[in-house]
Amino acid sequence: MAKPPLSMKPTGWFQVAWSDEVAVGAVHTMKYFDQEMIAWRAEGGQLTVMNAYCEHLGAHLGHGGTVVGEVLQCPFHGWQWNGEGRNVCIPYEDRPNRGRRIKTYPVVERNDSVYIWHDLQDREPYFEAPDVFADFADGSSAAGYYPQQRLFRQGLEMHPQYVLENGVDFAHFKYVHQTPIVPVFTRHDFDAPVSFVDFTITFEGDDAQSIEDINSGVEAINGGLGIAVTKSWGMIDNRTISAITPVDESTSDVRFMVYIGRPQGDSAARNPERAAAKAAEFGQEVIRQFSQDVHIWAHQRYSDPPALASSEHQGFTAIRNWAKQFYPDGRGGSAAELATHS
Repeated sequence: MAKPPLSMKPTGWFQVAWSDEVAVGAVHTMKYFDQEMIAWRAEGGQLTVMNAYCEHLGAHLGHGGTVVGEVLQCPFHGWQWNGEGRNVCIPYEDRPNRGRRIKTYPVVERNDSVYIWHDLQDREPYFEAPDVFADFADGSSAAGYYPQQRLFRQGLEMHPQYVLENGVDFAHFKYVHQTPIVPVFTRHDFDAPVSFVDFTITFEGDDAQSIEDINSGVEAINGGLGIAVTKSWGMIDNRTISAITPVDESTSDVRFMVYIGRPQGDSAARNPERAAAKAAEFGQEVIRQFSQDVHIWAHQRYSDPPALASSEHQGFTAIRNWAKQFYPDGRGGSAAELATHS
């Protein structure tokens, strides 16, 4: 894949782990945004995500570092670091080193996921990571859904913006997914860092059916470029989360999560095992269709300007203009490119 002419270090919330990967006392290693990172959970439950190297002599805290109560202890010389990245103990000295600090990241846990705020300018978060239940304001919660089903693909040559652009791409359903679904967009709202796209589903080639007859659709909330959540209503009650996080200058990790609604009624109550099995099948089908998109994205070249059909122009133009706000230079390029042109 040709390297996209878009910065791989955009601002926003990005998923770096699932919550159950970081148990109390655990230290989890990862690499994102060209940084070696760790996530660790103190005995009191507090989760910290920080850069991985001890400021003393550079030991990697993810390889032998241990949680001691509410701090993380370096395996090399026993220096201890708290959840703010500050040194609080040098075991062979009377006082800690107050002048050095390991970089930490704002972190939230939501929908069984660990999200960090990434910003090259080190600003505080200025929008919230979306919640697949609460943000649709319909009274839903995880209790009404079967456990989360997941897809995880590592190190793919793709950019997070490809996935967000899929949200306005009505024409791909027939050719990527071999389905007759045709979205009819009812909302494009790109006025803030958190954007909204809603569409109703109709079916191609059946003149006897109208949108009103189908009564099914999707609502999507995009929390920046890193996280998108959807609510599908009508035919199948499901929620999805797609989270694309840059690893380095050419690759990203892809996480996709599906919740299938628990059915109501006597048949589900009589045979809960069958209902759960059917939900698992539905979830795997949603994941299969998302995987079809991933196959395209992982081999895609970013086309700028794209050769858009007239019916595509409004949606793609809106989402690309919206996306520019998350890049270091405000136009899609990197901070280094901005310095070169200044």
